[in-house]
Amino acid sequence: MAEPIEPSEASHRSAVASYVASLSADLATMARRTGLDTLGYLLEMARLEAESVVRHNGQR
Repeated sequence: MAEPIEPSEASHRSAVASYVASLSADLATMARRTGLDTLGYLLEMARLEAESVVRHNGQR
């Protein structure tokens, strides 16, 4: 079983995940605009995962 995450660690994880979500959204847009559709898709999945982490940590 995983150890509980301390509040400050959860806050740091949320901040990093939020930053990753923002960057990956911008990168996904850039990739798609230049015809890199698969890369854009993968970056969009990274954005969704990062946003999920932010939401999950916010519920603690």
